Amino acid sequence: MEIIMKVLTLLISFSPYVLGQFEDMAIENDVFPEYNEFDFGIAARRVPRQLKAMLTKETKPHIQELSVKTTIISRYAFTAVSCTMINRHSAAADGVFQFQVPKNAYVSNFTMIIAGRVYLSEVKPKEKKVKEGKGDVSKSKKNEAGEQSSEAEMEVFRMVASIPGRNRGVFILTYEELLQRRLGRYELVTSLRPLQLVSRLSVDVTIVDHSTITYLQVLPLRSGKSNTPTTNGANTATTPVKSALPVSTVIKQNSTFCRITFSPNIVQQARITTSGMLGEFVVHYDVERELGIGEIQVLNGHFVHYFAPKDLPVMPKNVVFVIDTSASMLGTKMKQTKDALFTILMDLRPADRFNFVSFSSRIKVWQANRLVPVTPLNIRDAKKFIYMLQPTGGTDINGAMQAGSSLLSNHLNSDPDADHNSVTLIIFLTDGRPTVGELRSPSILGNTRMAVQEQFCVFTIGIGNDVDYRLLERMALENCGIMRRIPEDADAKAMLKGFYDEIGTPLLSDIRVNYTEDLVQYVTQHSFTNYFNGSEIVIAGKLTNQSADSLHVQVTASNSDTSIVLETDVALRQRETETERHVKEATAVVAPGVTGVETAGLVADDFVERVWGYLSVKEGLRSRLKSQTSSEREEHTQHATNLSLAYKFLTPLTSLVVEKPQVLADGTMAQDTTTTPPAPAPTNQKGASANELSEETEVEEHQAQSLQQPGVKLSAVSKSTGNVVKRPAKKSVTLSKTSADGDPHFVVEIPSSKLTVCFNINGEPGHILRMVSDHKHSGVTVNGKLIGAPAPAGSHKQQRTYFSTITIVVDRPRRAYIEVTPKKVILDGHDRLVLPCDNTVSVESGGLAVAIVGKSNVTVTIGGTISFVILMHQYKNPAPYQRDHLGFYISNSKGLSDDCHGLLGQFLHEEVGLAYLPGDTTASGVNSTLSHSPILKVKGRSVAVVQKTRRIYGGRQSVNCWFARNNAAKLIDGTYEDYVVSHLFDLGDWPHGSNGA
Repeated sequence: MEIIMKVLTLLISFSPYVLGQFEDMAIENDVFPEYNEFDFGIAARRVPRQLKAMLTKETKPHIQELSVKTTIISRYAFTAVSCTMINRHSAAADGVFQFQVPKNAYVSNFTMIIAGRVYLSEVKPKEKKVKEGKGDVSKSKKNEAGEQSSEAEMEVFRMVASIPGRNRGVFILTYEELLQRRLGRYELVTSLRPLQLVSRLSVDVTIVDHSTITYLQVLPLRSGKSNTPTTNGANTATTPVKSALPVSTVIKQNSTFCRITFSPNIVQQARITTSGMLGEFVVHYDVERELGIGEIQVLNGHFVHYFAPKDLPVMPKNVVFVIDTSASMLGTKMKQTKDALFTILMDLRPADRFNFVSFSSRIKVWQANRLVPVTPLNIRDAKKFIYMLQPTGGTDINGAMQAGSSLLSNHLNSDPDADHNSVTLIIFLTDGRPTVGELRSPSILGNTRMAVQEQFCVFTIGIGNDVDYRLLERMALENCGIMRRIPEDADAKAMLKGFYDEIGTPLLSDIRVNYTEDLVQYVTQHSFTNYFNGSEIVIAGKLTNQSADSLHVQVTASNSDTSIVLETDVALRQRETETERHVKEATAVVAPGVTGVETAGLVADDFVERVWGYLSVKEGLRSRLKSQTSSEREEHTQHATNLSLAYKFLTPLTSLVVEKPQVLADGTMAQDTTTTPPAPAPTNQKGASANELSEETEVEEHQAQSLQQPGVKLSAVSKSTGNVVKRPAKKSVTLSKTSADGDPHFVVEIPSSKLTVCFNINGEPGHILRMVSDHKHSGVTVNGKLIGAPAPAGSHKQQRTYFSTITIVVDRPRRAYIEVTPKKVILDGHDRLVLPCDNTVSVESGGLAVAIVGKSNVTVTIGGTISFVILMHQYKNPAPYQRDHLGFYISNSKGLSDDCHGLLGQFLHEEVGLAYLPGDTTASGVNSTLSHSPILKVKGRSVAVVQKTRRIYGGRQSVNCWFARNNAAKLIDGTYEDYVVSHLFDLGDWPHGSNGA
């Protein structure tokens, strides 16, 4: 009895919600395996009888597993969150998936697997808001689909889905973020607030950097009220704070690699909190800095430039603190603000000049019409002024900004002692909206611009929930500053001091970064007003010609006493080789992703391009916010929207559309209503659905059979013990000679002329080639993206190119997109599937079929009359000139129209003749020995050719063909450049007016 009372006391100490989770122990140890090791003194599978009535009242699904995996490649972080919930009751119940995403991150994918069916998300342009009545349903739907709040440091992604009785749901979320360097370190924050204890909880952080990792620290779990940890100076990389690691944390690292795991069992979680609100798992790190112009990485036609100089003399600053003293600041806000200002005063340097403005309904200036130097007497008087501040009255934001701007303008324009090599700025703090004076935001912004006149920068701080953050953000953006939020219940003192530390040590001003003009395009922001110690400037762009040997980079800036010019030539191929090497290191340590999710390991190959996309979207949103006219705003809106859609980012301009499962009143899933009957659900030996939970058998999660969905027939190799899924029947793959493979080499079989023609296309890495264009007729388009590699030693070529991605767009019977890489196949039609290429699997939906033979090939069949085969060329230990790549073969072209075009498509129905130069034709015809080269007759054009032998099908077969030189000049319609398209899913017609010649 004594033992039972001890157990009862322990259980009651948990929250009522936690009590309900112990019900599973009576059914199955697997839910709480950790308790098998925890000695209660009673049988592990038994629960006191008197508690069962309480336990059975709990109806919420239990989170069986929550896994968060982050891979950071050169400061760009890919995070995949997987949450598995179990509903062990007979009635359906709502599973609530809720996860806090960092404010600067973009969600890039969301997938649900409910009762074995896959529900995929789609990023679409956000519809313009329409004013509706009180019963607006669209807002609640948007919130459920993950629309993010714009006013919190961590934005909540929330999804509610009904899970049928005795079933499970899996929620998978991915997001991406470029980590910002502040105070000499990068910070990765993972929020762990599942609102219940979790049977299996894990956080896995992998850091792979080109540079040496010089500083690493895992902080104790943070409550989240203050995002500014305690520091002993401006740069914690050199003065780390010693702290105990969170329980169960393990760190493994070498010079450029680090892996951190945090996996507290359920007992360890309960010792931290019983509510499931564990807090934030925070990792700080920094890397070695390259001297000079900084670090540049190159990959797949894009580059990213990291610039963070150090060991420079500090520039003096002219600063005016504009502080809100309205009645709403009464109490803790005012006290913490005063404490922070007292500390900041002590950090001012002797060369600095400063002043204070307080504002409420009235404006008070500490030292009228001037900025004062930092002396002991002035610091003492400033402390008195701060101490005497009393909250009262309203909020005159416009008047305060005018007063602060006037002080700085007078100092810069009139004071003969003003140091024009200094950094000048306003730090503006408020906790409310304008209530006195000018109340209209556009007028306040216009007045501020007129007062500032691009002479200095405005940094704004908003405290609490009643702030017009949009006004503060625009005020900062339009005047070369930044805005920072301080949540209502945060430690304002620490956050204010931390913010000042970020901008309190200026090292450079008027920074401009220039690159060889004809080698780059679409470069992100490359001029900056100031650079502060401990931060970092990141620039990305596209290379127009990667075959160039080098890229000239020039950085100009001003320091406290001189102008600085840094310049160098960057060896592009060497940088790309180095970047590829550390990307391979990153992908080698990434754990395999969940089926149906585009994980970090799969997108790492394009991380430089995604950095460019991320920065370009951020820049577009900033430009949109700063727009002065409606036409300018619309232009920036469209640009940022297009980029968001291209990279599948959930931004303020896009929304995430998710189809939800329909559950009937009896707790079962609704039957499919499509015209195509669904494939029968596989069953286990007990006769229950393989996706249901048997009381005696635990079905493994994330198996291929869980991709069963309406209207889609899917077969796959199962890893489970029961043979519930069969391997697709092996079929011989039919290949034709018409193909683009290898470097790439194009081969075209022309049956009507009994000829085989071949040619090369010497494209640039990053170019996307149109291979088949029949969108108007059969509704089929095929594009291929090129990736670069250095040529083998001794080769006459400067570089090699291969197809890294093949995309097929199908428009009939309905629109579908197929994207193939050597690692995955994405089928995006009625639903979205991501299938790994190392498994054998087949999918059929309507008239479209995709069949994968693991690590070998992919066959796409459209309407039974069009077939394409894509060969996967993968290397276990590739040489420097080898890249995993694809080969494209047209297996069946009967369904393609006579007007089909593209590099390959234009020859499918073409008549091509073979002729000889005058006097060279002999009686024996084409088999004669000729003294001159033959010519091909194509659409009235004469093309000189020579006979060559090509190896196709991965080198397993040779074919003789007539080879046309010079990028197939005259053989193809137009020129090579006419077949370069803007993006992988471009459906544009042949540029000369139609799909024809």
